Amino acid sequence: MADHNQSKRKRISHVTTGTQNSNNILSMLQRDAGVVGDGETARFVEGSILRITMKNFLTYDYSVVYPGPNLNMIVGANGTGKSSIVCAICLGLAGKTAILGRGDKVGLYVKRGCNKGFIEIELYKKDDNVVISREIYVENNKSVWMLNGKDSSQKVVEEKVKALQIQVGNLCQFLPQEKVGEFAKMSKVELLEATEKSVGPPEMYAYHCELKNFRGKERELENVVKEKTSFLEKARQRNERNKHDVNRYYEKKRHLDMIELLEKKKPWVEYETARQELEGVKREREEARKQLTSLKQAQAPMLKKIQMIDNQLKPIEAQIKAKTVNIKEASQKCKHKQDQLDRKHREIEDIKQALTLKQMEKEDHQKRISNTRRIIDDLKAELANIGEQPDVVPRIEAVNAELKRNQEERARVEGEKADLRREKDNLYAESKMLVKKLNDMNNMMNVKEEKLRGRHRDTHTAIQWLRKNRHLFTGNVYEPMMLVINVKDHQYAKYVENHISFHDLRAFVFQRKDEMEKFMSEVRDKLNLKVNSIFAPEESCSNRSPSRPIEALRRFGFFSYLREMFDAPDEVMSYLCHQYRVHDVPVGTEQTKAMIKTVIEEPYLKMLYTAEERYTVKRSLYSNKISTSNSAVHQSQYLNITVDAEEKRQLEQKIKTCEVKLKEIDERMKTLQQSAGALERRDNELREEKKRLSEQKGKKRQLEQKISTKQDSLRQMEHGGIDLRKIEEETKAKISAANSQKVSIVTEFMTQMKLRAKLSMEKVYLALETVGLTAEKTKLENDCREGAVELRTLDQVYNRLEQRKNQLTGICKGLMRRASEICNMDPGEAVPADLHTALSKLPDTLDEIDAMLNEERSRAECFTGLSENVVEEYTRREQEIKNLEKELDEKSNALNAYRQNISEAKERWLNPLKQLVDQINEKFSDFFRSMQCAGEVDLHSENEEEYDKYGIRIRVKFHSSTQLHELTAHHQSGGERSVSTMLYLMALQELNRCPFRVVDEINQGMDPINERRVFDIVVRTACKETTSQYFFITPKLLQNLEYAEEMTILCVHNGPQMLPPGQWDEKAFIRRKKSKA
Repeated sequence: MADHNQSKRKRISHVTTGTQNSNNILSMLQRDAGVVGDGETARFVEGSILRITMKNFLTYDYSVVYPGPNLNMIVGANGTGKSSIVCAICLGLAGKTAILGRGDKVGLYVKRGCNKGFIEIELYKKDDNVVISREIYVENNKSVWMLNGKDSSQKVVEEKVKALQIQVGNLCQFLPQEKVGEFAKMSKVELLEATEKSVGPPEMYAYHCELKNFRGKERELENVVKEKTSFLEKARQRNERNKHDVNRYYEKKRHLDMIELLEKKKPWVEYETARQELEGVKREREEARKQLTSLKQAQAPMLKKIQMIDNQLKPIEAQIKAKTVNIKEASQKCKHKQDQLDRKHREIEDIKQALTLKQMEKEDHQKRISNTRRIIDDLKAELANIGEQPDVVPRIEAVNAELKRNQEERARVEGEKADLRREKDNLYAESKMLVKKLNDMNNMMNVKEEKLRGRHRDTHTAIQWLRKNRHLFTGNVYEPMMLVINVKDHQYAKYVENHISFHDLRAFVFQRKDEMEKFMSEVRDKLNLKVNSIFAPEESCSNRSPSRPIEALRRFGFFSYLREMFDAPDEVMSYLCHQYRVHDVPVGTEQTKAMIKTVIEEPYLKMLYTAEERYTVKRSLYSNKISTSNSAVHQSQYLNITVDAEEKRQLEQKIKTCEVKLKEIDERMKTLQQSAGALERRDNELREEKKRLSEQKGKKRQLEQKISTKQDSLRQMEHGGIDLRKIEEETKAKISAANSQKVSIVTEFMTQMKLRAKLSMEKVYLALETVGLTAEKTKLENDCREGAVELRTLDQVYNRLEQRKNQLTGICKGLMRRASEICNMDPGEAVPADLHTALSKLPDTLDEIDAMLNEERSRAECFTGLSENVVEEYTRREQEIKNLEKELDEKSNALNAYRQNISEAKERWLNPLKQLVDQINEKFSDFFRSMQCAGEVDLHSENEEEYDKYGIRIRVKFHSSTQLHELTAHHQSGGERSVSTMLYLMALQELNRCPFRVVDEINQGMDPINERRVFDIVVRTACKETTSQYFFITPKLLQNLEYAEEMTILCVHNGPQMLPPGQWDEKAFIRRKKSKA
């Protein structure tokens, strides 16, 4: 059970200005805690906290806190519940859990073992105090709100809190323990906004936001005006350029209209010209017809006689043609018979040639028989000569046996080579697979390295330096822990990462301290890199045994210690066992969480993990009672990429083994290749010897076979002779038959020759008759030739004129039709009066029209690249320009109005802001001067018109030898940042717009001198009558501090022997304390 004990003096309406030292604290504690009266509440600022009630909240079962109107000093040892009061203020006033930097779920703030918790805060308000109640349920993290005893919602509560100027999300008003370091990390812009909200007039921040919005809209309008001005100018320029094109377009159109009229008139002129020509041709044709008729009547008698001769010649010419055909047929038959005779001559010659060939074949046959007999005699002589040579069969058998042994040896060698090749292929495939696995592991390590570079670039730069300069170190040096720690199962990475601080995860680990100092000198001092490094304990702790074996904890759901969840080099593991006791921190499951009350009773467990939470267990040195704290286990960001180091080492070893085996196989293959070459050479030698012996053995048998073959061939030739006499008789019979056929052909040839001669004579008689008639016709034709020439000439003229008349008639019709079509007239329709008037003004000759057309076309062609789109675009852009000019006027007027509004808003915002910053700077500088240091606060802006870039810049100097430096998260030490933060908040305190401020353990990290100075400033400032309520939480205080009468000290105790709040007798406690003194 945790309880809260407070000591309060009776509140009075006046302010005691004097102070007293810490020896008189007991006198302050002697005052009774009474009900706040009307006179005393007058000292509270509206919105101040009058009462905080907590039930089943974090460390408290039930407690009520009554803060004072000025400085409230909340003191107590670590873990007693001081920060729980801060959490109650935040959550009770509808603040977010993220502000506290603890658990992200509101259910985590309910006391362990309880289903719900309760917070109630009473705020001072002149007419009627405001009471806000919040009941928190663990299940589903839900809350039930009440406002002044009535059901409400979180939104209504937030609005009520905001109306009282309470801002628990503003670090200038509410600075919890986990957010102290973030104050210095605030940007100048964020600090300005927080200051405006905290101490500025209510309308100041609204004016600032209004200015930023105005400026944003002004930029938008400026861009719009600029764009429209540019677009308008470009449109005007384009239209100015297009205006010339439009004028040229209309000039071209006038030429085109004239061309159209000329093209309409041209076919009418062509038609009239053709019609006049047609009339002239008709007159000429009629004159020619009359002359032709007169001449034909004069030539009629001679022409009749010539016609009679032509009638006689026609049958004679027909007979001549018939005779010519018959003569041709007779000639063809004669030629056919002549060809038959020639063929019979050739047939007789072929028969004689065949006989000659048979005679020559007979002579050749006799010669082959003689040659065969001579060859048989020679082979028999050779066979007799080789009959005495030795037997080679035993040697052949010996060679065969050796050849067989040699082949068996070659087969064995080839088998070994095949086995080695298969083994080599298998090893190569295995090596390739192992290299791929190793590359995959290295790629995973590269991902971890990239994550580190994104989070802390200086550390990554130091890694690159170490890799290039590792030869400078003799002992073991390891890259940051997060790169060398390898979690065996990625689901356990979150426990390891939550247990080891990021400060150490990015630290380099050294075996020797002197080499660590050498490394830090190089990278931190020379390269100006912010890195961390540690050195391992001299005596290795990596194999330390846990307090109890894990088997003894399995009944609670524990399954492993942290050390067993990851691999790391010995020096790294030794440091983690020594510093973080990873060998003695068990990890459990949901079963562990369900049994947590039993688990924390185990005396040897100081820290443990369940599935989603980390628990820290502390035991009181006085009462041996247990207090616990827990926090959520966040998901891993860096160690969830796991690489099994042992597997990686085994992979590297296997790859080396494969490489060695491959080299051995190559050597054995080389030896086997040499053996195979020697065996192949010996095999070739044995085969050559076997071939030679086999040839020697078979030579006699070959000779006997050849003799037998030749004798068979001789017998066949002797029985296969040619009968030459019979062939000669057959030849004579064939020649006699051919001569008989020749006689018959000659007879038929002579008959056709006689017929051809008779027909030729008859043709000659007919030709002589034809010559006589032709001579008479020629004489008549000569007599009338002169008249015939004139007649033909007149006939040709007449025909030509007839053709021209027909041609012109068609041309006139076509020209009439074409002229009507061009003028869009129906056939036979009269020319419209307006068109007739326009056409009458044009030339009436084709030459003039063509000349004028060419001229107009030439002028129109000068206007290139023009179309109706130019005119349309010009007209459309003219309208656009008018619209743009109107829009530009509207936007310009709107921009001027915005600028006027900005100017007015700037006056309303900037002048009060400068006065406010000057007031803060005056207080801040005074506080620093009282500490023999220097500090300044000013309004910073790179551009006066960029209202979202305005910020408050804090510059401090703690040493006389240095210059003023801007307060940042890196330049000053932690203690200096705490002092600067505290003094800035105190500078805001007297401006007193917010009803209260909360600062939690900001004095941690200060040196005693600065802490004492800051405490004095806090007491002097926060205890003035004009200041608002102030909560200062601290676990410790220096001795002999100066205190003020207006302070309220709230002492927080925690332990099993604490009395309930209702039973606490403050007077009895003081009496006992005095009696002991």
